[in-house]
Amino acid sequence: MPTVRLIVRYDGTDFSGWQRQRGVPTVQESIEIAASVMACERVTVRGAGRTDAGVHAHGQLAAFRTEADIPDYGWRLGLTGRLPRSIGITDARRVQDDFDPRRASAGKRYRYLIISSPHRDPLLRDRAWHLWGDLDVSLMRREAEALVGSHDFAAFRAADCERETTVRTLFRVDVIDRFQGRDDLIAVEVEGTAFLKNMVRVIVGTLVDVGRGRLPPGTVRRRLADHDRTLSGMTAPPQGLYLDEVFIKDEWRVDDDPLRPCPAYAWRYLQPDVAVAP
Repeated sequence: MPTVRLIVRYDGTDFSGWQRQRGVPTVQESIEIAASVMACERVTVRGAGRTDAGVHAHGQLAAFRTEADIPDYGWRLGLTGRLPRSIGITDARRVQDDFDPRRASAGKRYRYLIISSPHRDPLLRDRAWHLWGDLDVSLMRREAEALVGSHDFAAFRAADCERETTVRTLFRVDVIDRFQGRDDLIAVEVEGTAFLKNMVRVIVGTLVDVGRGRLPPGTVRRRLADHDRTLSGMTAPPQGLYLDEVFIKDEWRVDDDPLRPCPAYAWRYLQPDVAVAP
């Protein structure tokens, strides 16, 4: 059965996350309803990963299978016209029938936005974490260096995370001040192959707690060693988090593909002979 691949952008404020849930609005279900109407058949949408309630996306990767004979531009325009204004389809195209977003993903980049200012910014109310006190960005940046590589991230996940394996590989964690030219805006960018539940939000919360003196320097390195979640930082609120980009494996790329493979600097961390830190 033919497969349609989507790149989805959404404001997660009014949704209970990506994944379909009974009785609450989700991004996945919204797309399924719109696609089913267009295709005149029941459509099931698969995503490259889940996002929590309130989390946004610039580039979620999704796909569905359908017998409907609709051109690519028809899917893009038709879905956008039937979806809530908080969801947009930036790309839609027919791909090989066995395409699956999770298997095709080579990694993801998440971005977390923080406002460090005594002044309220109502335009970013649901799109950034507003902190009133000062942050030591240089210290946060040094603390983040320990996260890069393959580690056991058991201390950086939600208490109800059910993943059996907690080893993950991160190939970039950057703390960027003066983001987009704003003196009060800080971005934490995290790139890796896969993530545990709330992993990025716990990483950001821990870096922030170190940056404002609530946790001592070296906390990240110690938590990677002892795996004790109770001694990590807080879980940052969801509204500052964005699924920024999904990288795609070379074998799943198509002509003029807007999706990129993993950046060149990632490959040194993705080789099978790279040792996993304790």
